[in-house]
Amino acid sequence: MSLPPKRSSSWISRTSSTPRERAGHGGADEAAVFSDLDTPVSAAAMASAASELDAPTGERRATADLSIEKIAGELTALLGPGKVSVRSDDLELHAADKWYARNLPDMVVFAESTQDVSKTLRFASKLSIPVTTRGAGFGYVGGCVPVGGGIALSVARMKKIIELNPADGVAVVQPGVITGDLQQAAHAVGWDYPPDPASLKDCSIGGNVATNAGGPRCLKYGVTKNYVLGLEVVLADGRVLRCGGRVHKNKTGFDLCGLFTGSEGMLGVVTEVTLRLIPKPPARAMLAAVFADFPAAATAVQQILNRGHLPSALEITDSFTLAAARKRLGPDSLPEGQAHLMVEVDGRPSAVKSEIKELESLLQELGAGEVRKATTPKECEALWQLRREFSYSLRDTGLTKLNEDIVVPRSALVDLVEFARRLEEDTGIPVACFGHAGDGNIHVNLMVADFEDPAIREKAENALDQLFAWILDHGGAITGEHGIGLAKKPWIRQALGDVSFAVHKTLKEALDPQGLLNPGKFLD
Repeated sequence: MSLPPKRSSSWISRTSSTPRERAGHGGADEAAVFSDLDTPVSAAAMASAASELDAPTGERRATADLSIEKIAGELTALLGPGKVSVRSDDLELHAADKWYARNLPDMVVFAESTQDVSKTLRFASKLSIPVTTRGAGFGYVGGCVPVGGGIALSVARMKKIIELNPADGVAVVQPGVITGDLQQAAHAVGWDYPPDPASLKDCSIGGNVATNAGGPRCLKYGVTKNYVLGLEVVLADGRVLRCGGRVHKNKTGFDLCGLFTGSEGMLGVVTEVTLRLIPKPPARAMLAAVFADFPAAATAVQQILNRGHLPSALEITDSFTLAAARKRLGPDSLPEGQAHLMVEVDGRPSAVKSEIKELESLLQELGAGEVRKATTPKECEALWQLRREFSYSLRDTGLTKLNEDIVVPRSALVDLVEFARRLEEDTGIPVACFGHAGDGNIHVNLMVADFEDPAIREKAENALDQLFAWILDHGGAITGEHGIGLAKKPWIRQALGDVSFAVHKTLKEALDPQGLLNPGKFLD
């Protein structure tokens, strides 16, 4: 795809086609932050900053880069040593996420505190420099690609778990904390943070908040927004906002936490998150079953819920994905069948033991060819690893995987897969479907050969047009957990409608009137 043009011809930007702890808990001291910004940078500080920014090789930069060097030097003098980089390896690292689009920033700021973020944003606001915030870089829609060049603002160094408080049922964390690390810390004290994106060992809480991330356990436990109690957010002009709090009920003013959660870095930069924790269920068990076809597995999903069960996870997989898995893992890795269903329940040990027995009988009653049961943590992890192998198996095909995290009403699961088969026949592009059946969030993967060929890419994008039109016509959503970013930008107006899109624009213009935060995304 061609990236949108730079925001302003006055801002020098380079492009490429090649692939600390806070001083104290609570709001940042804005007076201290802004007083630094109002002090002119001395010539000596500029010289020192320019010296520090020289590449290790000592190579001279091109004349066209001098203004970038000057601005980077001012930022270094403002923020302190080791926090600003124009080195090519840092620029390349911050040019993309896990999607295919990439664009070089002009410099990278490694923020270590709310004060660093506030100073950077006020500085950028004064000079009209675009700023794209980046967490761990594990998004799937190009959400942190710095389309406008400018500053890539990394919060990866802000990775402190500030507080873990079971008595209040809260955790207070910085945005760079890895989601899996927070889960482990909560588990160590007998509590839990349930949201579990597939990339939880790599993705960060800040990125989860930006996209309102989900995961397999959303059916029972909800998504990220259901656990955000309070936020500290730096606005585009550098002001520091605190919204929500640490209590589990709070109806004071508008729901600003809800506004910023899922805003994809376009309304402000999250620098601290207060999250709800719950007691960790002491036991869990799982079932993995194969069915003759996808409709039979989808029927089982509805029957499980209709019988009064609320599993912590209900994962479904289609025949294309199973074929890829058998090729990767061996023909005996999975029993014969054209659909796979995985069920997880958790709770008190006696309740889990009773419920898993009921569910096993129900699946057999519904025609499951074989049912595997896991009752220990090791056995459960083995089943989850099998589920992860499904995604790896698709990568092994060597095809480009366009992973679309669409959502449909549960009653439309069978219709969705039947549509996917028709789409495959009409376009010649294989389609693999698997995902979170319990909440209708199915990952529809277009498996495209020779994606770099412009004609093939156009065909794939036309197939996406058909997919998203069908999803919207059937009461669904074009994204359930990945966000819009660049990948789904072409379909955002169709998905939102004219009035909703206009309201989004109004909110953006109110909070970021210069349009500097994460420019080039779905509101531009």
